[in-house]
Amino acid sequence: MKRRVVIFANGFLPDPKQAQTLVRPDDVLIAADGGIRYLLAMGFRPHAVVGDLDSLPPLFLETLQRQGAVVRPYPREKDETDLELALRHALEYSPEAIRVVGALGLRLDQTLANVALLAAPWLEGVDVRLDDGVEEVLLIRSEATIEGLPGETVSLIPWGMPVEGVTTEGLRWPLREETLYPDRTRGISNELTGPQAHVCIRSGLLIVVHRRSTEYVKSEK
Repeated sequence: MKRRVVIFANGFLPDPKQAQTLVRPDDVLIAADGGIRYLLAMGFRPHAVVGDLDSLPPLFLETLQRQGAVVRPYPREKDETDLELALRHALEYSPEAIRVVGALGLRLDQTLANVALLAAPWLEGVDVRLDDGVEEVLLIRSEATIEGLPGETVSLIPWGMPVEGVTTEGLRWPLREETLYPDRTRGISNELTGPQAHVCIRSGLLIVVHRRSTEYVKSEK
């Protein structure tokens, strides 16, 4: 099983109960500042809290430290978002995979910035996905597998440039060594035909948005 870090961001969760099913007992849990509220509400304890911490009382942080959590404070006026800082801290655990909960919705600028972080060169080689329990977003540099139920929506979106050599297996409308363009919508609203799909590309960066059905989320754990 992959060593994973799960980061709780301070964004929107459409259904916290569904998001809770994403966490495994052996995950390293990091709160990106206000994301601590989701983490604690689900009954988890953080291994680390990272960010400017402007929304957390000092006494609360001291309590977390006494319980063994790492607290990484940063100035409020900084060049990075709390999530970027949390992702950089996550790499200190040498994970094979990172899941970011609460990074989608609420503010469009924050959501776009969070998706853009997936393309950071320093995250290459790590399976990083933004996931709120209903939708997961990942970036493909070479290949990836998407797991779910037949009929679930899978959209393929070129990130900033044409993506060449796109080949898919397990999607209703297959692609075979084809090119997707960022100013066209051909890759939107494909569908899983079975429990998983595989997507590989030859060049470019490809964003995948997978929207789950409620039945899959409830049975996932």
